[in-house]
Amino acid sequence: MPTAKAIHIHGQPAAGGKFPLVCTPLVGRTAEQVMSELHMVLAKKPDVLEWRVDFFKDIGNTAAVIEQARRIKQLAGDTPLLFTRRSIREGGEPIPLSEDQVVALYEAICDSQSVDLIDFEMANDAGHIARLRQAAQTHDIQLVLSFHNFSCTPDLNTLLERFQQAQDLGANVAKVAVMPKGLEDVLTLLNATLQASRTLNIPLISMSMGPFGSLTRLVGSVFGSALTFAVGASSSAPGQVPIEDLNTVLAIVQKSVFGK
Repeated sequence: MPTAKAIHIHGQPAAGGKFPLVCTPLVGRTAEQVMSELHMVLAKKPDVLEWRVDFFKDIGNTAAVIEQARRIKQLAGDTPLLFTRRSIREGGEPIPLSEDQVVALYEAICDSQSVDLIDFEMANDAGHIARLRQAAQTHDIQLVLSFHNFSCTPDLNTLLERFQQAQDLGANVAKVAVMPKGLEDVLTLLNATLQASRTLNIPLISMSMGPFGSLTRLVGSVFGSALTFAVGASSSAPGQVPIEDLNTVLAIVQKSVFGK
């Protein structure tokens, strides 16, 4: 059994150390849509919220982004907020910002202390990663360094290298998400998760995407993945399942495998 490493927020295990955490995305394009989603999602009691700001049409207005993040946090209360701009390269939406402007936006969000975690892709410029690592550390925000491949599942050694790379770059959490072409690829991802969970010093998040990959969202915690994504209102990636269904399966898995 892997050594479970829980994600911490402000020095404390998130959701009291629950494993895995369940995160639901917010993908509204307007402030009104985001808040409507938020009301719907909070009623389903997720452990973490992710705001996918690349969907937000006012992403170019830093003040509007900060204000929206603050509104989310005010309503969410103790539920941690993960702030994510996913690049087109790794499955995100097109946005009217340069990479320098994206980094400046992240720094402003950290300075505002309106979020608890930030997700940044480890394929980005090393200097940009260093800037955001410093901004996150300064404001006690958790840095998730992520890798996504929407076309295939790299081999086992490559996946292990991506997990290790996140730790080497100073992440608080390592995240790897890949697309399987068959069940063999799902097994490769789970094997990589198991091995990385035993060797990394930080928590990790992993998943396969699409229909086959939905299996990893249901049982990934058994192999060491500390967080799984579920649909609260709208999906942000292929293979996400409704939070109600996910919670049912997780309860069965926890009881069957861990006896609790």
